[in-house]
Amino acid sequence: MTVFNLNGQQLYAVQEGLPNRQVALLIHGWSSSWYAMSPLMPMLAQRFSCVAVDLPGYGKSPALPERATIVAYADLLAKLIEEISPGPVVLVGHSMGGMIGLTLARRHPQLVERIVMLCPTLSGRLSTAINVFIFPITLLERFGLGSLIVSVVENVVVGITDRLMRPVSFAERTGITENQYKRIRADARRPGQGRVRAECFRAMRESDLSGKLNDIEVPALVLWGAEDNTVPLRDAGLLADEWPEADLRIIPKAGHWPHFETPDLTRRHIAAFLGLPLASTDLNIPVDDRTVAEVRDIAQFIANSDIGSNLNQAQRIRLAAQFDKRVFAPHATIVGVETAGNEMYIVQSGVVEVWSDPDSVGQAPKNLRMIATLTPGQIAGELAMLDGGLRSADLRAGPDGAT
Repeated sequence: MTVFNLNGQQLYAVQEGLPNRQVALLIHGWSSSWYAMSPLMPMLAQRFSCVAVDLPGYGKSPALPERATIVAYADLLAKLIEEISPGPVVLVGHSMGGMIGLTLARRHPQLVERIVMLCPTLSGRLSTAINVFIFPITLLERFGLGSLIVSVVENVVVGITDRLMRPVSFAERTGITENQYKRIRADARRPGQGRVRAECFRAMRESDLSGKLNDIEVPALVLWGAEDNTVPLRDAGLLADEWPEADLRIIPKAGHWPHFETPDLTRRHIAAFLGLPLASTDLNIPVDDRTVAEVRDIAQFIANSDIGSNLNQAQRIRLAAQFDKRVFAPHATIVGVETAGNEMYIVQSGVVEVWSDPDSVGQAPKNLRMIATLTPGQIAGELAMLDGGLRSADLRAGPDGAT
């Protein structure tokens, strides 16, 4: 692990990916460690320089000298970003880590380009099950004798908190493996963390983001397990009401840990949002610098196109990652009349000519003639392509070719 020293505060982190790429900062939640973000790192490392931290008091990072608060965590991570990144970063936060990420984006908007949140704590109010069963145990751990009592009870009852947490944390048909579950629970039961767990429980309740979400202008993707019994779905309703610009997705067959329970679906949503090229395939194959640069160039171009003028930056990058760039020689056929296909084309440079036979509607074309020209930024495509129907026109590159 890497150790950062931020004004005397040590912060441990796991790093993955190429060091010269944009930074993706991964923030775990309550009673966790960097491992809580591990399922996402191989995919994100295709394109980003990933830094998954142990928040102070968790994992290997020593606790803050003062009481842990959401603002203190957010400001500390802002210092980390300023130290390790020349520009804005992508934040990926789970649970309490989502609340920390949003607080960071509100207090230091210049440091954040985009946010991905998984089951974020928004109101600070956790589920009834957490309040009734888990918090009393956490409160006991706050004090030395209480921690001893909890440890003895766990040894006698074979991990009472593990049994309580399983239905609270995971969906009934969860896809998490037994080894993953044991590792997550080992982090939650790490000795010496009773004080910070109790402080963070209080900190979340004191950091209610209700009424503040519409202040955030950073593009965001929010993924929520449909069976989350830790952070209730009422917080998702809060998000939908107050921050409609955020892209909210509800993940079926997932509880509070969708990246462990439904990893493929979760990764695909994130890959699409962050513009990982060809997000539907090969999620763990590294993306070279040329492809990353090309996606950004296309995103910049479509900002001024018919299709991209009303999209935000994150949406344009997401769309740009799905494009293939093709260069056609002068007068070359791009696609032929009466061929089936589902491609759509956006002219980047040059001219595309549309050749058709308006007199043969519904019949095989006989005498094709040029009926239109498409210039850079315009879309070439037909509604028929949506259901794989036949095209009614040739698309040909103009006299100077087309991209």
